[in-house]
Order: sequence, then C-alpha cells, then structure tokens
Amino acid sequence: MKSLTEYLWFNTKTQRAYLNITPQIEELVKKSQIKEGLCLVNAMHITSSVFINDDEDGLHRDFDQWLEGLAPHQPISRYRHNLTGEDNADAHLKRQIMGREVTVAVTNGKLDFGPWEQIFYGEFDGLRKKRVLVKIIGE
Repeated sequence: MKSLTEYLWFNTKTQRAYLNITPQIEELVKKSQIKEGLCLVNAMHITSSVFINDDEDGLHRDFDQWLEGLAPHQPISRYRHNLTGEDNADAHLKRQIMGREVTVAVTNGKLDFGPWEQIFYGEFDGLRKKRVLVKIIGE
C-alpha cells in the first residue's frame, strides 16, 4: 500500500470564510499516484472545518447566515468559554456543526464524487494561520 501525507495552510483575510479546496486535493491525489484508495481531508484546528457540498455562492451565504443564527458571535459574553479571555466560542460551535473531516474514495486515480460535490475549508475564527491534513492511502 502507498500513502501520501501533505498539509495545506490557510490564513484567511476575514473572520469567516468558505474556500473550495478541491483543486488542491485533486493535485495531491495525482501526486500520490494512487489509483484505488481513500483520501482523508482533516481540519487541524478546533475553529475550522472541512466539509463537502455544492460550490454555489448563495449556498455559502446561507451557511454563514444559518450558522450565525445558531451560534452568533455577539455578544461574546453569552458564552462561558469566552470567560477564559477568548472571544471565539461561536467558532467552536460552528465547527462542531460543519464537521472536522471528510473521506472521499479514490477511483481510477480521481476523487469519486457525486454530482456537484466539492471539498471546502470552512473558517470560523480567521485572520491567523491554520492547517489541513491530507492523507491519501491505497494502491
């Protein structure tokens, strides 16, 4: 069995962002030379997310509005976590909802997606450097 481990780094210019990382993941699958296997993509920070969905701007704005309704950033005093001096409790909750990781089958050397599926990095406490693990295993 072969494997490839790589890290992608992100430093968004906004507090919240949704980045399509599918092209980077596809390049890593190609680099791995694996024809049949699995690709794990994992957010390595507790206030960011990796998820699969459609690459449609209106949907991303809907995610943002929906998440802000479930876990609004303000007032930061509403969250016990922020009593520690942090101001990002909402980002932890948003990450919990959107998920930590995705696993995609690799078939014939390509990510085996359903219609419209793409891989996204979701940032909920940006303006600083964070990483995503990509682990590809197979034959």
